[in-house]
Amino acid sequence: MAQVNQTVDDAEIAKFEAMATEWWDPNGKFKPLHMLNPTRLDYITRQIAAEFGRDLTTPLPFAGLRLLDIGCGGGLLSEPMARLGAEVVGADAAPRNIPVAQIHAQKSGLTIDYRHTTAEALAAAGEQFDVVLNMEVVEHVADPLAYLTACQQLLKPGGLMICSTINRNPKSFLMAIIGAEYVMRWLPKGTHEWAKFITPDELYDLIRKAGLDPVDRKGFVFNKLTWSWSISGRDLSVNYVTASLKRA
Repeated sequence: MAQVNQTVDDAEIAKFEAMATEWWDPNGKFKPLHMLNPTRLDYITRQIAAEFGRDLTTPLPFAGLRLLDIGCGGGLLSEPMARLGAEVVGADAAPRNIPVAQIHAQKSGLTIDYRHTTAEALAAAGEQFDVVLNMEVVEHVADPLAYLTACQQLLKPGGLMICSTINRNPKSFLMAIIGAEYVMRWLPKGTHEWAKFITPDELYDLIRKAGLDPVDRKGFVFNKLTWSWSISGRDLSVNYVTASLKRA
């Protein structure tokens, strides 16, 4: 059997292993993701619905779609995708995340295929998906291009990848590291490395080199007055998201 080239960064995995039990605590170490999650879901569901011609007002609008949530963590995105009818595989390289996700899904009455594995291993096994959710992962891997190439291989022709990450500039250093880790203490110190952040143009270039066609990008903007997130078509200065297609 051919050796699978892994892009997993062991130091990054250790960070999330240490926080695994807190995934479903809205006031714990994943509070920023809980706050952002409704905005992420709004973007994700609209993109999937538009690409596959689904009506979000109907029951189970994503029925018949096979979806991979890579870097699924405790299942904050996998569970709502399953509720919308998708056949969901949740994959994470941190082994302690998987039982946390499995137990929560069982308590919620959801059937989700959670696996301790990587994008490269899934691609080597020939797995194929209509949708790959690749949210807040690319800034944690050792080789972003190799990782995105594995994600591309996992998509069926006509498939959709949604990828979010953090821009690299002085504002993102101030907001995502100094603000989130040191001032607000939303995340443990050292969760993010500013040097690993990726600008929107760099990500678009990596996505194209991986064999996908980027078709959209938006910003996730935090309003400190209303304490809420929103989607912006212009402000990609800190958190942002992209949509890409694998042409049939």
